[in-house]
Amino acid sequence: MDTEVSYNFDDIRPLNNDEVKDAIEALIANEDFERAFRYIKPDVNWKEFSETMRSFKTKEDFKSKLAYEAVMNVANKTTFSLTISGRSRLPKDKQPCTFISNHRDIVLDASFLNVMLYDVGYGMTQVAIGDNLMIRPWIETLVRLNNSFIVKRGVSVRQMLDVSRTLSAYIRHTINETKESIWIAQREGRAKDSNDRTQGSVLKMLNMSGDKDIVSNLMELNIFPVAISYEYDPCDFLKAKEFQMKRDDPEFVKSQRDDLLSMETGILNNKGRVHFTLTQPINDQLAALDKDMEKNELVAAIASIIDKEIYKHYRFYPCNYVAYDMLTGTKRFSGNYGQRDKKHFEEYLQGQLDKIVLPNKDEAFLRTKMLEMYTNPLKNHLANQE
Repeated sequence: MDTEVSYNFDDIRPLNNDEVKDAIEALIANEDFERAFRYIKPDVNWKEFSETMRSFKTKEDFKSKLAYEAVMNVANKTTFSLTISGRSRLPKDKQPCTFISNHRDIVLDASFLNVMLYDVGYGMTQVAIGDNLMIRPWIETLVRLNNSFIVKRGVSVRQMLDVSRTLSAYIRHTINETKESIWIAQREGRAKDSNDRTQGSVLKMLNMSGDKDIVSNLMELNIFPVAISYEYDPCDFLKAKEFQMKRDDPEFVKSQRDDLLSMETGILNNKGRVHFTLTQPINDQLAALDKDMEKNELVAAIASIIDKEIYKHYRFYPCNYVAYDMLTGTKRFSGNYGQRDKKHFEEYLQGQLDKIVLPNKDEAFLRTKMLEMYTNPLKNHLANQE
């Protein structure tokens, strides 16, 4: 069923089905879109592809056919495996949820989750995506055609309150009126060091559109944390490079070109094993909170509930254990990997470090930062057990 949205959502909502035809024609005619698509699929017959595109009459057609196929193509080429667990914890009546996950890859976190939710019969979510990634007009057309909604980031402090209220109202409308699930990252931007923490500002934004107390308002959104575990992060060397650039120049700000490179690197390169765990809806835990707590304390307590679900449900690979022992100079986890695993990770690490080009390259610092990326999820998991 098509989404009925009020006018004030028009600049952030996904396309409506009556806008699909024009959007597809605009994409087909766009040379940048064609160039990008050929980059991923060099042998495409553009005329045949254009006819296939024109056969899609609804967003559902586009998502379930072309977008699904494109994501699975990426998974087949760049992962050893893509798996999901916890499907039995999905609502049996397909009740809409707000899936909140840790954030590793700009494009693929939500894309991989959606194809797997589709495969298990739950259906795809609407996806929150930052306007900083709308680097070209065709990208915005594509993501809105693919049922994503836009999170405005590049606005003044004065505008931010209105923008956040509109976003919050849209999410609540989507869950409660349109009856569609949504995905949103637990924080603005990826956790570059993989030290995953839910930002209070995200929870405060979700609360804005409610008319009750914060606990009741968030319970209405059916928050469902998701733990994402990539064996290898193709962007690890780019993230490490950014850490040094920020260390050496506190004024350093990423450019649009940096975001584009991160998207491209994340999509096209090896990720090894990738696993998503559907943890569990947290409404029972929210209901047990003391609503008389001070608001910021409540926000911190809710963030902690989400974080603990994610920490508990990570999946670990030999590289995580090797990285922990290398970083701490111990053999605490030597029983979790063999010499071949260790050698493989050391070679991988050096290969990624060799990709970093900086005038004053601090290899020891960069190595530490990369080891932290593979160690922090394990550290948080262990701390959560104590």
